Amino acid sequence: MVKLTLYGVDGSPPVRAVKLTLAALNLPYDYVKVDLASRANLSPEFLKKNPQHTVPTLEDDGHYLWDSHAIIAYLVSKYADSDSLYPKDLLQRAVVDQRLHFESGVAFADGLRSITIPLFFYNQKIAPKERKQAIVEIYDFVETFLKDQDYIAGNQLTIADFSIVSTISSLVAFVDLDHAKYVRISGWIKRLEQLPYYEEANAKGAQEFISLIKQSNLSFAS
Repeated sequence: MVKLTLYGVDGSPPVRAVKLTLAALNLPYDYVKVDLASRANLSPEFLKKNPQHTVPTLEDDGHYLWDSHAIIAYLVSKYADSDSLYPKDLLQRAVVDQRLHFESGVAFADGLRSITIPLFFYNQKIAPKERKQAIVEIYDFVETFLKDQDYIAGNQLTIADFSIVSTISSLVAFVDLDHAKYVRISGWIKRLEQLPYYEEANAKGAQEFISLIKQSNLSFAS
């Protein structure tokens, strides 16, 4: 019997990417909320699980994994009935991997984390204007990825969609998505919203993140 435990916070985009994957695979799991505000992730108990003290962290039968990209690829590789979410074909998989690296190194790191770390840890409520432009560039890239295809890495749903939508649906807290300009992104999000598990796995947490950012009164330098 599968025994999985996910450690995380609802507002975290990477946590939501894992939730989407678990839901797509119909895998049961226990969910443990980690109180980052009280630094529960820095406790000796948590550091034994994940010395990088990040969420999400996944426990699978006494083994611990962290980094959402590693986790979602692992879950599909181990538990999926087919390889549709993470193709075994090398070229198709390379495209999915490229999109995952884009999410990690560009969309999340350059778009989101570069704002939230100064905001939440150093109370910097005015973000440099280039951070706003970085988000616009991310939207431009994703719009391009979706040219002539329904999903991020082709014409079938993959873990790349789960990873990138978790961040895109959070970046709107900083820069509104212009639906007239980004027609493909808008259509892609609508397709994902039709998934029976999307609301619970991603939308609710995204709204929690957006509300948190709005309450912070963050603005961009002129």
